[in-house]
Order: sequence, then structure tokens, then C-alpha cells
Amino acid sequence: MFRLFLPSCFVACCVSVSLASDSRPNVLWLSCEDISAHLGCYGDPHAITPNIDQLAGEGVRYTHAFTTAGVCAPCRSGIITGMYQTTLGTHHMRCTATLPDSIRPFPRYLRDAGYFCTNNSKQDYQFKTPRDTWDVSSGKAHWRDRGDDATPFFSVFNFTGCHESGIASKSKYESVTEVLTDDQRQDPAALQLPPYYCDTPVTREDWKRNYELITAMDHWVGKLIGQLKDDGLYENTIIMFWSDHGVGLPRAKRWLYDSGTHIPLVVRIPKAYRVDGQGTPGQVSDRLVSSIDFGPTVLNLAGLDVPPHVQGQPFLGKDLPAARQYVYGARDRMDERYDIIRMVRDKRFRYLRNFEPLKSYYQYINTCEKGATMRELRRLHDAGELTAEAEYYFSPTKPVEELYDCVADPHEVNNLAGDSDYADVLKRMRAAQTEWIGETGDLGLIPEAIIAERAKELGSEFAILRQADAERYNAQLGDIAVAASSGPSALQKLVDSADDGDSVIRYWAATGIGNLGVAAKGAAVEPMKKLLTDRSSAVRTAAARALCRMELPDQALPVLIHEMTTGAQWERLQAAIVLDEIDDQARPVIDPMRQGLEYQKGFNSDGKYRVRVMNRALNELNGTANVVD
Repeated sequence: MFRLFLPSCFVACCVSVSLASDSRPNVLWLSCEDISAHLGCYGDPHAITPNIDQLAGEGVRYTHAFTTAGVCAPCRSGIITGMYQTTLGTHHMRCTATLPDSIRPFPRYLRDAGYFCTNNSKQDYQFKTPRDTWDVSSGKAHWRDRGDDATPFFSVFNFTGCHESGIASKSKYESVTEVLTDDQRQDPAALQLPPYYCDTPVTREDWKRNYELITAMDHWVGKLIGQLKDDGLYENTIIMFWSDHGVGLPRAKRWLYDSGTHIPLVVRIPKAYRVDGQGTPGQVSDRLVSSIDFGPTVLNLAGLDVPPHVQGQPFLGKDLPAARQYVYGARDRMDERYDIIRMVRDKRFRYLRNFEPLKSYYQYINTCEKGATMRELRRLHDAGELTAEAEYYFSPTKPVEELYDCVADPHEVNNLAGDSDYADVLKRMRAAQTEWIGETGDLGLIPEAIIAERAKELGSEFAILRQADAERYNAQLGDIAVAASSGPSALQKLVDSADDGDSVIRYWAATGIGNLGVAAKGAAVEPMKKLLTDRSSAVRTAAARALCRMELPDQALPVLIHEMTTGAQWERLQAAIVLDEIDDQARPVIDPMRQGLEYQKGFNSDGKYRVRVMNRALNELNGTANVVD
């Protein structure tokens, strides 16, 4: 199913051009940020999106298009390479991975075939973009920059105005929506809120802004289509409109539900380029599409071979593969908080595996806490005034597995994982998720500190799970990660694995023992004490957490303080998170925790993130709370 590439001496993909240059289609991508299918053509009664609706009427509207994450940068790394962020090591929000020489952003293959490629202007790929990716990438990049009008082009335009910051910032919202007429404004009282939100004027104002920002984006779409028509290019340009992920509000952006991963996808194919009945005006397709399929589809439409390492697959053009049975997604670190969640969805059901079930849904993430809806949710949670659907996401823990019938339950609030009527569905979806992790090489199951070490040794994050024994190791890794959240039945396996020769396996063994807490006390105390001096910082911190969870913090606390203050980059963040997690057990080391705040440097490192965690922990211990800039 998946085409994994174990590189030795990969040479650039052999380009096969089946059409003459002047007969190949141009391709225009119109991408936007942080919206789901709140568009008129998707049946939303409140949406005001005439330009996108017209595009859908002239093309194909996809009802089952999904992104591989609920947040922008990991998704974009997958879109530009056609590969899962968990395979590349671009899964954490934010991080900077190294691409091996064998993997290139797909526009490079178009350029090799004679296409003129422009990007206006967002990249945000989580790796340093190779200079040969684009002919022009800037805020002014345009297909009009090509010197020869006969040269086919691939041009990307990205609208940033509907980003979550447009909802959160009144000044940005007002600036972006100044193009709207009075009759394009929304009545917040008339809008229908999801059941997991609180129904207050504050929340309704955010929801209103979301709709109006989308209408402003529709203006932008109309302007670019108008330019295409003015240039006489409308009938030889394939247009793809899509969003990078779902709505920029809580329980949507950053999450793996439909609210965070279901996106609009509209494709208009001029008559001259339609094959096999594709692109018929007004067509609606329920074909499952992943965002990593976008690039391979463009290559296929341009008559080019898809490189063998690419995991995405074309959904338009000639010689298509079999349609997907599933799409997949992942959630990993979001700013200062780790959470490993994996998702599988077919046309009806969504399955989620929470590898860290002891963490609340609404972990305190500084960026999210600045949003008005999140503040409103916390206010009413503290007052005990939330509905059951909204209060659920403040639960101190998560279920290990979630299963939703997305047809009967479109908001995904009724977890069917424990319903015997759906046991066969659960088993099938669980197996699909397990297979995906094993076949794609899931770097998210490796602690970030260990990833950093091994990537330095091997040259890239991608190479870590591409060694000679990759298949065996991937299976072992997936197995121990599952065992860590499998309850008391896995205790002996976890204790045995605490002595494994691989630091990642030892990490998961200690994590699983910590998850069991006092229930593991009899068998696991001595193995965890031994791991306090392990050669891996990630293992030492996991063992210290386990001892604290077994109510034996005395030997663990000095280790946590040591890792937080002297460890390397991500080691410090991991230790800070544990100190925050153990609550009152951390009181004896409040002073060293305060001293640790002096290590505050850098945006794309753990420095700023760690300070946020430590401030939060100290404020909790002191009975106060605040958002840290």
C-alpha cells in the first residue's frame, strides 16, 4: 500500500513528459488557512462564498478530503513532499528537520520538465527549502513573471487572512474583512455552534469572524480567477482550491477530528484536459483524498512520473491507482506540549489512538489560551457551567481509543470504542492504524531528544527508521508504544523492556510503568531506580516520572531538576513537563524550578516553550495562573 524508500544512491526522478510543452496544462493552487467546509457549495446555509461556489459548479467538489494533521506546518511539509510528516521528522509544531538529498519538494520535478513554478508566498515546510524548489517565491510571485507566455506554469497563492490570528486579533479581522459589504456580514445570533463550545456572545463573535474571514477569502479567489481570465488562461489552467486544515478554534485546529482535518477541495479542469470522465462540471466526488496526494496529482496531470519514495497518490489524470480505503493523520508536540495521537478515517468512521491517555485534551498551550473562545471555555469550566459535551474536553485523562460514526455523529461526540456493536469496526480501524505506523516509519514514537541525537549521526530524521532492520524495529517500536497504554496486563512486558538495549524501547517501558503508577510499584521500583542513571536523558526523565507516579519522588526530583537545568535542548522541555505534571510533589524543588527560568532563549527551541511550562507549573503551585508571552 505504501511505497517506502530505503535510500542508498537515489537519483532525481526520471521525468517523462508525454505532451508537448505548449499543450500541457497550467496548474494554479489557491490555498487558504484554518477553514473547514464552511462554504456555500458544501451546503452551509450561512456561508457567503459566490466565487468558490461558481468554481465548484464548473468543476469537482470533493466531500472527503483530509489533511494529515490539524495544524499548518506539519501539513505543509507533507503537501510539498507528498510524504507524511511522521516519516520525514517534520511532525512537531514547530521544528526544523533535514531532508535527505533523495527527497525533494515536488515543484523541482516540474521545473526539471520545463514548468515555471512560483509561490506567493508561504513556505513553512519545517525544513530548509532547497533553493531550486521555486523559480520565484515571494509576496509578489506570479505566473506573469515567466518570460515566455507559452511556458506552462505551476503557481501557488496562499491567503493568510482566515488564519486563527484573524479571529483572535480584532485589528487583523477588521483589516481583512474591510472588503465586505454590509450584506456580507453575519448575524452571530443566527449561527449554529458545535456542541463542544459554550454558547456565549464571546464564542459567537469568534464564529462570526470565522465566516466573515472566509467571505473575504472568497473575494481574493475571485480576484485571482479574474486575473487568469484577463490573461486568456482560464481554459488551459487547472485550478485547485484547498485549505491547509480545519477551523482555527479549540477542538478543531491542532486536533484530528473532522473539525481539524476535514477540508474543502475544489478542482476545475478545463475541457481540453479531462480524461476518463474527470472534471465534469458540477461533479461531486466522495473519493478519499489526503493532502499528501496534492503534489502527486499535479505531477500526474503534468504527465510526469511520481517518484517512488512519495507516499501520496494521484487522484486525477491518467492511470490512477486504486482509490484509498483510508486516510491517516497525526498529532504530536504543539508548541510546549507533547501529545501523541494517531488517526485513521474511512468514508464513515474515524479511529483515534491516544498514546498518552493520561494527558488532558485541553493541555495548557500558551498560544491557544490567548484565543477568546478558549478563555471563555476555561472561565465556564472553572465556574462549573459548561454543558457535558464542552466539559468533556477538560477531563483529566483521555480514553486510549476513540471511534466515531461521522455520518450519524458529525460532531464526533459519541465515542463508540466501547460499544460491542462496533467491535468489528474498531478491530479493523485499529489494524489499519497499526499497519500504517509500521509501514511508514513513525518518528513520532521516538522522543524528540533521541531523534535529535540520531538525526545528527545519520544525517537526517528520515534515515532513523530506514536502517537495515527497519521493518523489525518499527514493529517492535509500535508494539511497546501500544503496551505503554494497555493497562496492568502489560506490566511484565514493560518491566522486561526496561532492560532493552535500545533507548527508545526503554523510554516507552518507563513511560508505560509511569502510566500504571502505584499499580506497578511491586515489580517496577528497582528497574526504574536503575534507569535514573541511564545513558539517555529521555529515559532518565521517564523513569523519574514513573517513580513520582508510584509516589516515590525523593530520588526522582533531583534527576528532573538536573535534566531541566543542564540537559540539551529538548531534554530540558521533557523534564519541565514532568515537573508540571506531578503537581504538589514538585513543591520541594520550587526554588530550583524558579532558577531554571533563566534558560529562556529562542523561539524555535525548547527555551521559550520550557519557560511557559515552568511558569505554568509555578503558578499552579502558587494558586495562580497566567498566559506567558
